[in-house]
Amino acid sequence: MGKIKTHKASAKRFSVTGGGKVKMNRQNRRHKLGHKSAKRKMALRGGGYVSESFAPTVKHLIQKH
Repeated sequence: MGKIKTHKASAKRFSVTGGGKVKMNRQNRRHKLGHKSAKRKMALRGGGYVSESFAPTVKHLIQKH
């Protein structure tokens, strides 16, 4: 049986912290920023954490094999 490969698209978008949480960047900050409010854009600047229910799936995709 062959090795399981890392899902590279997910590996570029997510990272695991030392405590085991999965860190992510917010979406909707790439283009069409003219019609979005400054308050909304400021809120999107900071990163976030993946929900506890989705974290095991992401960890499985980005684990190093």
